[in-house]
Amino acid sequence: MDRRSFLKSGISGLAGIGFFLDGETLRATTEMGPYGSIQEVEPDENGFLLPEGFKSKVVAVGGDLIKGTDYQWHLFPSGAGTIPDGNNGWFLASNSEVSNFLTPDETWGGASSIHFDSTGSVIGAHPILAWSHSNSGGTATPWGTWLSCESDLFNEGKVWECDPQGVQLPTKLEGIGSRNHGGIAIDPIRKCLYITENHREGLFYRYSPSRWPDLVEGSLEAMKLENDRTISWIEVPNPLDSSILNREKVSQGKLMPGGRGCWYEKDFVYFSTRLDNRVHAIDLLSNRYEIIWDGENGRQPLTGIDDLTVDPLTGDVFVAETNGNMELVVISPEGSVSPFCRIVDPRHEFSALTGPCFDPYRNRLYISSQRGEGSRLVRDVIPAINWGSGSYGSRTGVTYEISGPFRTIEKFDTQSEVEVGTPSAATATSSHNSGNEEYEKSVSPVVSTTEVAATTSTLKLSASKTKEENSIQTRDSEGSNSSILLGSILGAVIFLGAGAVAVRRRSPKSDEAPS
Repeated sequence: MDRRSFLKSGISGLAGIGFFLDGETLRATTEMGPYGSIQEVEPDENGFLLPEGFKSKVVAVGGDLIKGTDYQWHLFPSGAGTIPDGNNGWFLASNSEVSNFLTPDETWGGASSIHFDSTGSVIGAHPILAWSHSNSGGTATPWGTWLSCESDLFNEGKVWECDPQGVQLPTKLEGIGSRNHGGIAIDPIRKCLYITENHREGLFYRYSPSRWPDLVEGSLEAMKLENDRTISWIEVPNPLDSSILNREKVSQGKLMPGGRGCWYEKDFVYFSTRLDNRVHAIDLLSNRYEIIWDGENGRQPLTGIDDLTVDPLTGDVFVAETNGNMELVVISPEGSVSPFCRIVDPRHEFSALTGPCFDPYRNRLYISSQRGEGSRLVRDVIPAINWGSGSYGSRTGVTYEISGPFRTIEKFDTQSEVEVGTPSAATATSSHNSGNEEYEKSVSPVVSTTEVAATTSTLKLSASKTKEENSIQTRDSEGSNSSILLGSILGAVIFLGAGAVAVRRRSPKSDEAPS
């Protein structure tokens, strides 16, 4: 059964998947997923429970040098994606979700890139975005760049377009507007972007660039849900006018509370909302909207929903948990909902799984434990974030690779096949074939087939300067008992999911509580 037939089949006979209207929910039942059960599996050396034949390995640890490079991996890895390099290798682009309320008046976030050769070995690493913060969701573009979204607590977040080689400076995409961005996906057929909003009153947006594929300017619309479960789009007036929040300019927009991961795949767009634990799907050919998982009231096996990715061959939707039990859960086109893997190592307590994405050949899946225990204290890397010493003080984040026999039986779309071993831009929010001549002619190439950017690029030097300035600003606070106490409180707030603490004065646009 392909994805479109699956959506058309409705509720009947689909245990464990919720196709709900806004009424009574369907009771979940446990089903064996496409990769079997992990219930009786022993954890591997990294604390993963994995299906038979799979293994994990550490790729990078926050605050440590990436093996074989002179580049220090960023803290709190979040949204991620892979981009082919033209030589059978690829770049892993990853955001750093250092939230702005943790480092007031400083910019410690941004994004980095790890370069792999055709064997999956690391051959380089470098920054691709500095002077940014709160970088959460992102997506690869069909022309080989990375979009990084700022999940700004105060609704002032931007979206940046970045060169995965770190050679060209990032571009701020002003036309998309300012908000607490969740995730983003690119639809190359309709030449538009889909964007979630990480706010309790968030909407789901469509952005149409004026001169595709130039993304700097364009029009913004919000999704409206009709009575027959089809969607329409409502123009957001004056989207660049920040005196009124964009979500308040559209009274009929469909509420999508706490929007997070977003992914486009073969005429479908998928996205998640964390405050109601739902995964949504829109069939873009029929404009029909469905909820493919409803986890309200702690419904198992998928809670604490955050980021997601889609297997381009099988159509399996991999959904990461941020407040659940550290599982990556698979929603299959056949109707099953089951854990693919779980981290049980106590060094990952109060962490979150982030940035799931396949390499361009589907041989590996990358995922991060955003606040997994590292080897350095957080305060030694970012002095403004003082979570004390010990295990919780060293929750810098860890990025992993999972490899094994990913299933190859195509159940997704028999009219649009993806052959095993065929590269595509596989990201945590989007997956495309990057060989379109229109893109190659319209956009300056940033992924060279013969050269790799030196790690001492302009961006790397700028990033180092920014972090040096940040260190100078906060150096006087090191060792202060009050700073330790405040840092510990902030750390506990993050770990327990009780919400964010605003540590600087803001305008009335600031949220009363984090979203």
